[in-house]
Amino acid sequence: MLPDPFSLSVVIPVWMEAGSIAITLQALQPIRARGHEVIVVDAGSTDGTAELARPLCDRVVNSEKGRAAQMNAGAALARGDLLLFLHADTRLPENALEHLSDFAGSHRAWGRFDVRLSGQRPVFRMVAWFMNQRSRLSGICTGDQAMFVRREAFEVLAGFHVMPLMEDVEFSRRLCRMSRPFCIKEPVVTDSRRWEKQGVWRTIFLMWQLRWRYWRGESPESLAQIYRSDVRNVSK
Repeated sequence: MLPDPFSLSVVIPVWMEAGSIAITLQALQPIRARGHEVIVVDAGSTDGTAELARPLCDRVVNSEKGRAAQMNAGAALARGDLLLFLHADTRLPENALEHLSDFAGSHRAWGRFDVRLSGQRPVFRMVAWFMNQRSRLSGICTGDQAMFVRREAFEVLAGFHVMPLMEDVEFSRRLCRMSRPFCIKEPVVTDSRRWEKQGVWRTIFLMWQLRWRYWRGESPESLAQIYRSDVRNVSK
């Protein structure tokens, strides 16, 4: 097998993911076998997440809590030409490296995958379709879509702004000034348990409400309070 024409660093921010981190990292072993690295950034988990991750990744990094800070911490230590930010409940397609090779040969600064939710209910296919179409039209990417970016672009923009919510949307907006995203139609698969637990329509309404209010200028701090309050109410 010929070596890939790029080096990739997969950065995974985690917190209290002991139940799923081993499965997530096992799926990335073929990528490591081709010479690319996987970095797990733990925000102080007390459930053994870091210990479970260590044998299955190239590096475990400790960071303050918050996805933006965690992803920046992982990127600062990454060796790859391309940085890919992956949520712990999201799986890359088996041919992800072939698609990323196409991206590496393009003139785009960044990109993302389409997304599919793991649930089998028809409503999940509809939700994913709208997510992908919105992203394609707006150029905005969310964390569920496995954003990837060239290292030089990441460094020019000084990475993610540290904020409690919407760090992916904010970073996408700045990246769009460099180029439109490279959109890979082969989807990543994101676990639908959060949608099932909180209710599909309730989650859709909450996500659209938060994005609308962010677009209108409301602070990420106040939006994070709304999000946490809704999650607490569902958990009761």
